[in-house]
Parts: sequence; structure tokens; C-alpha cells
Amino acid sequence: MERKKDTAIARFLKTVFFVEILQGMKLTLKTLFTKPVTRQYPKEKRPVMPGFRGLHALVRNPETKEAKCVGCGLCAAVCPSRCITIYTSEGEKHEKVVDRYEIEVLRCMYCALCVEACPFGAVVLTEHYEYAGYNKADFKMTKDKLLGNWDKYMTGDKGTEYFKRFWGPRADDFKTPENQAVFKGRTQSKVDLHNAE
Repeated sequence: MERKKDTAIARFLKTVFFVEILQGMKLTLKTLFTKPVTRQYPKEKRPVMPGFRGLHALVRNPETKEAKCVGCGLCAAVCPSRCITIYTSEGEKHEKVVDRYEIEVLRCMYCALCVEACPFGAVVLTEHYEYAGYNKADFKMTKDKLLGNWDKYMTGDKGTEYFKRFWGPRADDFKTPENQAVFKGRTQSKVDLHNAE
């Protein structure tokens, strides 16, 4: 009975002295003069971290100035959303020639399995993420558009650094370490083992 009286009195005092309203005002005044955490996106852009999975690009071979892609189709085979289509033909020296390389960006989920599967390092995901269009065709990346993305977003050493830092394994990863213990002596054949018995 006593306890019930205490809680009733406490509630009455809280109501009379506007305790809860004052607590709310205290929180409002506290946040009024602090820096807002909301980023004003179009005006304030978040810096993109290296290795970000943004818009696709085809790597341009620095010697031939053509796409590095040989049309093996591993990227299309491994793509879980089936958004990569490659059309190839046979060249003069019976090599595979990539006629068309298309990516439907709207279907892509940016898992980067295509980048990981490519044995030639011919596909990358650039750091560019701001792209918009008025129709579906704007989001269908053709071979020329993808090569343009490479020229636009992965110029200089950026492309080399991209593969070096974020994608592996590389050929250097398969070398035997210098301090690795290796057997250098003569191996015993079956005949030697038989004679020893």
C-alpha cells in the first residue's frame, strides 16, 4: 500500500514539474549545437576507398590499345546474375576474337566474381558509382563503353595498383619461399629398397 502511494506521488510530481518535458528539451538543446551527422550527399561526397566495387571496365592492353579480353567466357560462366554476354568469332590466325562484350549493369550485383575469375585481368570494377539514365539502354555497357570506363576511371598506375592490392593470387604468390625446406638428396627407388631388404 505504501509503495503504491510513493509511485503515485512521484508521478504527480513529475507531471507538475514537467520533468519529462524538461528532459526532452535538454536533449533537443544538446543536439541543437552539435555537428549534424547527416551527409548532404550530392554536395558532400563520401571519399571512395580504393578497391571499391563500382562501374565495370574492360582493361585496355597498353601495347595494342585494344581490350585485354580474349573471350574465354569465364567471367560470363561464373556470373551468378548472368549479366555478362560475350560474342566471339574466329580470327585470321584461328584465334578467338571478341566481337561484342556486354554487361547489363541493372542486373549486376557487384559481387566481383568476374574480376576474380578472369585469368588475364581483363575486367575490373572501378571506383565510379554515380551513374544514372533515362532508359534501360543507358545501362547496357558495350565493349566501347567499357573501354571508355577504363580510360576515364583507371588511368595511369591506378589499374596496376588495383590488381596488385586487391586481387590475387598472382604469379608471384606461387614461388617457393627462399627459406623453405626442400629435399635435395637422392631418392631411393623401389629397386634400392628391395636390395636393402
